[in-house]
Amino acid sequence: MENPDIRVEKGHAEPEEVAAITAILLARAAARTSESTPTHRGRAKAGWRRLEREGGFRAPHSWH
Repeated sequence: MENPDIRVEKGHAEPEEVAAITAILLARAAARTSESTPTHRGRAKAGWRRLEREGGFRAPHSWH
């Protein structure tokens, strides 16, 4: 194996351990692509504010 796809950064992994991790990653990748409809769990409005649209000063006791 000249150019391995998976590399162990720290420690030593036996070939069986690398094979097990590879099988798990391939199974997760296959399960992820089989979903037909994407689920959207986002907000309709952004959770942050653009600073250029804010007023110039906020009172120090203000929470908004």
